[in-house]
Amino acid sequence: MTTAVAEHAAINFVGSPFGWLLLAIFVVGYYFIAAEEKYHIDKAKPALFTGTFMFILIGFYYVGVGADLTPFEHEVDHLILEIAEIFFFLFVAMTYIEALIERGVFSALRAKLIAKGYNYRELFWITGLLAFFISPVADNLTTALILSTVLLTIDNKTKEFLVPGAINVVVAANAGGAWSPFGDITTLMVWAAEKGSFTDFLYLFPAAFTGWLITAYFLSRYVPNIDPLGAGDPEAAAKIEILKGGKTIIVFGALTIAFAVLGKQFLHLPPMWGMLFGLAVLQLYMYFLKKKHNQDVSIFHAMSKIENNTLLFFFGILAAVGALHFTGFLAYAAQLYVMFDPTIVNIGVGLLSAVVDNVPVMSAVLKANPAIDHAQWMLVTLTAGIGGSLISFGSAAGVGVMGKMHGIYTFASHMKLAWTVMVGYIVSLIVWYVQFMILGIY
Repeated sequence: MTTAVAEHAAINFVGSPFGWLLLAIFVVGYYFIAAEEKYHIDKAKPALFTGTFMFILIGFYYVGVGADLTPFEHEVDHLILEIAEIFFFLFVAMTYIEALIERGVFSALRAKLIAKGYNYRELFWITGLLAFFISPVADNLTTALILSTVLLTIDNKTKEFLVPGAINVVVAANAGGAWSPFGDITTLMVWAAEKGSFTDFLYLFPAAFTGWLITAYFLSRYVPNIDPLGAGDPEAAAKIEILKGGKTIIVFGALTIAFAVLGKQFLHLPPMWGMLFGLAVLQLYMYFLKKKHNQDVSIFHAMSKIENNTLLFFFGILAAVGALHFTGFLAYAAQLYVMFDPTIVNIGVGLLSAVVDNVPVMSAVLKANPAIDHAQWMLVTLTAGIGGSLISFGSAAGVGVMGKMHGIYTFASHMKLAWTVMVGYIVSLIVWYVQFMILGIY
């Protein structure tokens, strides 16, 4: 490999010994992330080490061969911005959820559900439906965090209910986010790149909904058809109320999501900007509660409850994938559109999204800008959205739920039932094919 490079041109490491070393480090790090349950090591540790170590090695290589550091610096700056947007988005979403927990919102919701006499299987379907229809508006990650918290408040011990329920929430949130331009980061990227109009995404609803429905049906067979443990007296449960300010925080949470979406669309601000503005509003409101109503609330107490390992995992995995992108590995994948049928490649993008985060995968596809029609752009949007559900940490929603349900919803517990997700994935593809390719509905 030539070590001298043109000014401002990045070195392509694909096929070089150093490139294979970086790829080997990624694979080893990925293995320890996947084997979290086996080695009892939090997934954030190998992810953060892998991501930071890969870029340190790349930096040493550039300095060692005397290459122009400009592309390396630009890549790191861009990656920091990308990670910061996701990091702060998650930070605010988690803070709101912890504030809602403190105000007893989820305890009251659990009480209302128990008071209505729903059993485990009925609660499974209710949480899944809520996840599917909330995520197009509130985004898949926030929705998954909210509904996984609901599952834990219903019962935090019965894995026969929690594991299928967690998978159901992740699949539903990802499927629901796939047919909305702002339901997922990848759909937002496709929309911003003008690869489809707002209504184009809505046509993905039949494929997304049917796929989730099939997966949910098979998952529901593993859920016990009995009343929740410790349900207690339904009449007493019905009397549990949300603490003062809880309902207002719900409204502020919805407005915060709206700020993020509208800020992106009309002001061209990153979604995290609207989220941080919503956090500022929440801080002021909690100050008001404390001063005006003498409520013992603190925004910093809510922040202290955040699953920091989830945030650090995102930093690490996005950095690691960013290293693969910078060294040229992901760019080669985009050449597949020239070699094979776009439908086959887009199906493969969905499978790849389960292993590698769907954001850089979609970014690579958009940068390659293959000559495919609107139907194919919608297909890759669908597959990147729902494909991440195949593995527990293949999507932001899955990682968020793993952090929230630590030790319950894990890579191993997900993979035992991953076949149900694969069946749903295949069904979604069949529906898309019939709708777009045979019926010509678009």
